[in-house]
Amino acid sequence: MFWQRGSCSIPPANGNRKGSCFTMGTIPLLLLLSMNSLTFAFWIDTAEDYTWHLQRTPQVLDRRTIIIDPPRFKAKTNLLINSTCGIACQKKLPLPTVSDLQNYLSYETVYNNGTRTLTEVEVGEFDLKNELEFAQARGRSRRKRQVFGLDSRFSIGNKHFITSYPFNTAVKISTGCTGILVSRKHVLTAAHCIHDGKDYVKGAKRLRVGFLKMRSKGGGRRRGSKRNKRSTKDKPSFQWSRVKRTQVPKGWFKGVADDVAVDYDYAILELKRPQKHKYMEIGISPPVQNMPSNRIHFSGFDNDRPGKLVYRFCTVSDESNDLFYQYCDANPGSSGSGIYIRLKEQDKRTWKRKIIGVFSGHQWVDINGIQQDYNVAVRITPLKYAQICFWIHGNYADCRDG
Repeated sequence: MFWQRGSCSIPPANGNRKGSCFTMGTIPLLLLLSMNSLTFAFWIDTAEDYTWHLQRTPQVLDRRTIIIDPPRFKAKTNLLINSTCGIACQKKLPLPTVSDLQNYLSYETVYNNGTRTLTEVEVGEFDLKNELEFAQARGRSRRKRQVFGLDSRFSIGNKHFITSYPFNTAVKISTGCTGILVSRKHVLTAAHCIHDGKDYVKGAKRLRVGFLKMRSKGGGRRRGSKRNKRSTKDKPSFQWSRVKRTQVPKGWFKGVADDVAVDYDYAILELKRPQKHKYMEIGISPPVQNMPSNRIHFSGFDNDRPGKLVYRFCTVSDESNDLFYQYCDANPGSSGSGIYIRLKEQDKRTWKRKIIGVFSGHQWVDINGIQQDYNVAVRITPLKYAQICFWIHGNYADCRDG
């Protein structure tokens, strides 16, 4: 099961505190966010590099697209995935070639009518030598496990938080996972939420995305039922939207990337209709040392708290070019959540949140021959940014700087 140390619940607005926390006691979320804001203000004076630095991104160009057999949709959804090769193990693997990367970044598209295509890609304006040197330099730096008292989960129950940014960007996937809205029509999630590596899961055939909203007063009650009126007033519910198409990188499929398949555990879902919700932009993940307190944030729909959105933050324990290891409290159902951080905008005094990874979930990984458990996230590298951005915008003009 997922590594979970404890949990917190945010008290309702009427002050009736029923939640508890293993390490902190009950702390209102507003106070917590205010503390983070004050900390950010302090960092402006104490750090120089907590800034979004735009960089020219490589090109992941479509070379050819072919129609292939429709998927069977026979796989079972598995929210707990295992990886036998983690960061330490991957350091021993031969470095990928440009041809390898082009194979991993080729992708399948499945439409809601059952049609499936395979698109082969080629990488342009990409310096493989610099990218691999960058990965190796960061791979040599390993941090010890860090657990701070503030690491814990917070149930978002207040209607003002649920319907406000950034929490309203979190969505529920009908297969049981979480995702995050990255445009008016696109959701980023984990590939294993819709594909087990061999086939698409059964629920992906009629895939839907749920947006959390507050029920209107008296909504859904039988006429004259005061009791039911009280029970449905201001209760959260999901408004579901159908998915038009899905896109998954070939690197996730069995027999393609093998030991590094977890590096490609991400997918984009395109909705049939645009949403009015504010979305969160994707960004290229900076090195952990350039994140305030080495800390990441994400919100998801953990299975042990049905119908509730759960927010958490924690520090990154270890990193590679493609993965984060961390000990954020989590539970099945939160897989696919968007990992985000908040940095200062370049040449501005404002701070902005961007998605820099996808929460893959709990995994057993090989650390020098010993199986250890971590919660793992897939980070958005320049190549992955270029691919995901193209899936969202459909052109490279909007994806040149990340």
